[in-house]
Amino acid sequence: MTVGGGPWGAGAGPLALVGSGEYLPAMAPLEASLLMGRPQRYVQLATAAVPDGEQVVRRWERMGREQAERLGVEAVTLPVRTRVDADDAGVAQAVHGAGLVYLSGGHPAYLAQTLRGTAVWRAIVEAWQAGAALAGCSAGAMVMARHVPAVRGGPGDGVPGLALLPHMQVVPHFDAFALRMPGLVDRLLAGLGEGVALVGVDEQTAIVGGPEQWRVEGAGSAWLLEPGRRSAFAAGSSLSTPADGPGASVPPAEGM
Repeated sequence: MTVGGGPWGAGAGPLALVGSGEYLPAMAPLEASLLMGRPQRYVQLATAAVPDGEQVVRRWERMGREQAERLGVEAVTLPVRTRVDADDAGVAQAVHGAGLVYLSGGHPAYLAQTLRGTAVWRAIVEAWQAGAALAGCSAGAMVMARHVPAVRGGPGDGVPGLALLPHMQVVPHFDAFALRMPGLVDRLLAGLGEGVALVGVDEQTAIVGGPEQWRVEGAGSAWLLEPGRRSAFAAGSSLSTPADGPGASVPPAEGM
C-alpha cells in the first residue's frame, strides 16, 4: 500500500518520520520538499515538550517560526498544552489550509495522551487526508504507532499511540540510542505485536512516504530491526514496511 490508498482516500499527503533535527537549518531542505506544491502554511505543535516547562515549549515554537522564515512560508503555532486545548474547536480550525503539519519532539507518552481522540488530532488527520504533508520528529514520530513503548521501561510498558501507522514502531535518534542503550532494540522487539515492523531512524535523518513504502533522506540511515539482524538503508534508498501480518491491518487513525 502507498500513500493515497487504503482508508485514507486518494488524496492523502506524504508522511515524514524524523529521527531528530526539527527546525534546524540542516533539515530545512526536507521541510521545503514537504511543502512543495502545497499551501505555504506550516502548522507546528510543540506539545511533546510541555513536561519540560513553558520555557522549553516557547523555545521550540521560536525555532519553528525561524525555520518557517528561512523557508519563506507562514508559521502557524498551535497552543496545545493540554487535552482541553487539543479539544478546542478554534485551535483545531487553525489546522485547516495547512501544507505541512509538524509534531516536534519531547515526551511521546504525553503527546499521544494529549492528542488522542481530540478535535485537533481529527483536524490534523483530515488535513493530511486532503493532501497536506504530516511530519513527526522524535516523539512526534513515535506517536504515529498503535503503541508507544517506554524507552527505559519493560516490553509491556508504554501507552496507546495515535495508530496512524499501526504496522510500525519507530526508534528515533537511533544512532545515538544504539550506542547509549545497547539492549534497547532487543527489548523493543520483545514487545512488538505480530506483523509490526521496528524501524530505527538516525539523527538528522527521515523516512518519507508511507504508509508502507518509504524513501530515506538526510545525513544518516534508517534501519529495519529484526531479531538477530539490523538492515541499514542509506539516504536515497527505499525501505518497505508491509502490513502483512495479523494485527497489522491499517484502520483509520484514533479519533476518526
